[in-house]
Amino acid sequence: MKRDFSLLTGRQFDLLVCGGGIYGAWTAYDAALRGLSVAIVEQGDWANATSSASSKLIHGGLRYLETYDFKLVRKALAERQMLLDMAPHRVWPLRFGVPVYKDSRIGTLKLKAGLTLYDLLAGRPGSDTAHHRFDSKDFAGRFPALDDEGLKGGFTYGDAQTDDARLVLELIAGAMAAGAVCVNYCRLTELKEAKGLVYGAMVRDQLTDTDALIRAGQIVNTTGQWIAASDTGRNWCRLTKGIHLVMPAVLRDEALLLTARSDGRVFFMIPWYGMTLLGTTDTDYKGGLDHVSAEPEDIAYLLSEANHYLKTAWAEKDVLGSYAGVRVMKRSDKASPSSVSRDWELKSSVNGVHHSIGGKLTSAREDASQIVDAVCAAIGATTPCATKNRPFPWVPERDFSEWSAVVHVQATQLGIAPEIAKWLMRRHGKRAGEVLRSVEGDSRQGELIVPTLPFIYADLLFCARNEMAVHMDDLLRRRMPLLILAKLTDDALRCIAETVAPVMGWDEAAINRELKACRGAI
Repeated sequence: MKRDFSLLTGRQFDLLVCGGGIYGAWTAYDAALRGLSVAIVEQGDWANATSSASSKLIHGGLRYLETYDFKLVRKALAERQMLLDMAPHRVWPLRFGVPVYKDSRIGTLKLKAGLTLYDLLAGRPGSDTAHHRFDSKDFAGRFPALDDEGLKGGFTYGDAQTDDARLVLELIAGAMAAGAVCVNYCRLTELKEAKGLVYGAMVRDQLTDTDALIRAGQIVNTTGQWIAASDTGRNWCRLTKGIHLVMPAVLRDEALLLTARSDGRVFFMIPWYGMTLLGTTDTDYKGGLDHVSAEPEDIAYLLSEANHYLKTAWAEKDVLGSYAGVRVMKRSDKASPSSVSRDWELKSSVNGVHHSIGGKLTSAREDASQIVDAVCAAIGATTPCATKNRPFPWVPERDFSEWSAVVHVQATQLGIAPEIAKWLMRRHGKRAGEVLRSVEGDSRQGELIVPTLPFIYADLLFCARNEMAVHMDDLLRRRMPLLILAKLTDDALRCIAETVAPVMGWDEAAINRELKACRGAI
């Protein structure tokens, strides 16, 4: 993946996609696979905003059954299964536990009914994703961190998990392999119109301050919350903020779906890279869009609600990291953000620009196929969607179980622990072997960057060489989420910067600039 701003000029594109989150990535990938000439630009890094600030889940949305949003749940569950089948390295199964206490808002019978319906909507009632019921003793044994006072029992059910930023990155890589021109740190500055219709856009290279005209027959806006900042978008969108905290490990290999005692909202505890993700909040948001953060009241809310369930309470000093994102939803007058539908829609302006509104990480592929259908209809193309049931760009060519076993053997021979090998496969898919070959040539690259996390230097350097990272926080937040998983000291950050500097082309002055910017991002 090489960034080349010059490829945006001197040609006519069928489609320009503005915004490099999950919807932009799927749209560019889908359109390129259909044979369209495609450009996609992102003002920051790929998955720079909401698409790297999710709960890292590929799921149907069990809680949406309470609002009778059966169509959305069915669509998301179908996508979940397709992604599990087509991208086993990128999307992996994750079971959730749901405890039932004497004072739970939703009792055993209602929860049983909801989980049965969830299984039926998935079309797999007898599969490994189906729910199971446990008595109090067995449930407490599965989740020993939970307070068992008043525990009546509980259920588990199947969903799936991903690394959201790397999901976006893989789709961008797939779009490039299919012929799309993909440029990050490229800001849209002006739409160009003739006779009331767009024919292109002016963009600025954020690295060189160079301006260029991109000519395109169709333009799709997938910039998420920035759509809501426009006069037209304000009438279409409602913004809410969600935060997540990174906490010490209290789970094994299963997650928890819990209900907040104060307001009845659902929140999660999820194992992720050996730590625990706690989230999310859901509050209306009207603040600035360039730097969204977890505020003290958000943190206090999540810790308080989590501590209702834990044997050993968490305090603010236990928070290892945090992140916040802004969700875009269709305009609604409902008082509670949690009751607003997460479904998606496509809006088209009179000048011909298409705008993607709302949606979910899980169902973005299906929604993007409709975006590209609209683009194809406008330019007279008839090629159907090619992303459904298509193996992901980095999926291994051989049987996934066999391939995994081979990679584990290679890693063991190099002295790399199974947990590290597991995450290498999830992060890089078939390219994991390339990372391991770096360790063969230099055993120091097999060393852990942080003792408590499953990341080695070979992985970091591979990302720096091959994944279009521009700045240090690209590497340490989205290519490898060290900034939110650990409290890195200044010395640790400098060691990392000096390690990647030869690959990134940084001199001492550049290292200092990157360190300053990175500290500001923490």
